[in-house]
Amino acid sequence: MDALPSAGAQGGRNTSCRCEEGLTNDSEIRKALKENLAAAFRADPETLILEELGLRHGATRVDIVVVNGFLHGFEVKSDRDTLKRLARQVRMYSEILDYVTLVVGRRHARKAEPAVPCWWGIQVAEHGRDGQLQLLDVRRPSENPSPDKVAIAKLLWRDEALAFLEELGSADGLRSKPRRTIYGRLAEVVPLDGLRARVRHQLKSRTDWRPDEQRKSCGG
Repeated sequence: MDALPSAGAQGGRNTSCRCEEGLTNDSEIRKALKENLAAAFRADPETLILEELGLRHGATRVDIVVVNGFLHGFEVKSDRDTLKRLARQVRMYSEILDYVTLVVGRRHARKAEPAVPCWWGIQVAEHGRDGQLQLLDVRRPSENPSPDKVAIAKLLWRDEALAFLEELGSADGLRSKPRRTIYGRLAEVVPLDGLRARVRHQLKSRTDWRPDEQRKSCGG
């Protein structure tokens, strides 16, 4: 099952006033988002949910990534956060991820749409009348129109990238080269779809994740 989830609630929005203590925070939005995603893919053992996935060797980290037939990243900006880092995150995420959804608190809702590309999805997190957090779909994501193959290749660890080239018979002269040369070679010899598929396979196959890159299978 590779369908994109609708991680938000359905129906109209509650537009009543919110007092200061009703502002959303990062941890509660992440909790609600993870619960919704886990429920959406519970029957699919091939789907993996990762937290804090590093891009460009840790230059930035995506809050949550769903790995199945696509890489779908979710970036959380609660009412208590700022949007200062968003422009840089937009640039990096848009090089690599197949789909991206920005999840914002009500305070940032008006600024969110012009701040991200039109293919990014947008959800708004707010408390309902019962105090429960809701994730409301504002815009569904569409597929990334211009991914960067070298940036995608950098999701592979050096030994993974080199092993891939060896399988393809394209590793001659590269075993002692710096990783940027290896990634560049991969981008030259592997079609985009093949590179994406290999990256997804490696992400699902890894067992030695760093502590800040939490791994959770949806089928168990």
